[in-house]
Amino acid sequence: MPRHAIITGGSSGIGYATAQRLVREGVNVSIIARSQSRLDAARDSLARSQPQPNQPTGQPIAQRILALSADVSDRLQAEQAIQTAIAQLGAPDWLITCAGICHPGHFQDLPIEIFEQTMAINYFGSLYCVRAALPAMQQQRQGKIALVSSGAGLIGLYGYTPYSPSKFALRGLGEALRGELKPWGIGVSVVYPPDTDTPQLIAENQTKPEATKRITATAKLWSADGVAREIIGGMAKNRFAIAPGSEMGVLSKFHSLLSPALNWYFDRIVAETAGSAVTRTTLAASESRAHTPQ
Repeated sequence: MPRHAIITGGSSGIGYATAQRLVREGVNVSIIARSQSRLDAARDSLARSQPQPNQPTGQPIAQRILALSADVSDRLQAEQAIQTAIAQLGAPDWLITCAGICHPGHFQDLPIEIFEQTMAINYFGSLYCVRAALPAMQQQRQGKIALVSSGAGLIGLYGYTPYSPSKFALRGLGEALRGELKPWGIGVSVVYPPDTDTPQLIAENQTKPEATKRITATAKLWSADGVAREIIGGMAKNRFAIAPGSEMGVLSKFHSLLSPALNWYFDRIVAETAGSAVTRTTLAASESRAHTPQ
């Protein structure tokens, strides 16, 4: 286990669940997120997960939990948060970038600001934190970095035009960094979670097109703790691709081969959904005409 882990997006969802598992193992943890109130609540909850004091001596375990407010899409804020974590708890052995947003919708209906914000948080928010933490890792010539991508970072999905590119970008960053950082003793992992029961998923479902709901409903829903378990286990085993579950495991290995068949299947769902929408519209129009005086 690491001595110090920095986790972005650590106040909820996968980030919080990962922090909780590490805290239970006695790891010093720094969590970074935007909302100070959520961070404070998360820190208090994490403190309750700390190991009990050493029973023979009654001495408390020397473990710290740091909660830092920062918008990781702002480079200066991201760098300051990482530097503060390092100054207070030492060089990070692990950096896990979980901070992210998702706002599904039809491409032409979404404001351009949604695309810019999604890339800023999901991709640049991870990149800024990696660059800020890297010098300390290089100085100690060891460390592990996990970039949390998505199944939507392996194959583009209908309704995810802002989200999928940002997660594809993380995959590319991880693949490029892997070889560059290996001589420094620094491992890189890219995580491909399936749909996970988190506050973000609840928010996503409010704007998902119907076809997107049907496509994503075909996969098993995971718990945040289940994904956290896979992240920690995969990093401990130095896995580059961490893909929870058999579905993500197969997709992460064979996505290029599987994409024609998956796209054919997704196209059928989209066509059926569009057909149903057209039928409903036609029926509504017919009923309206039937009730209109001639």
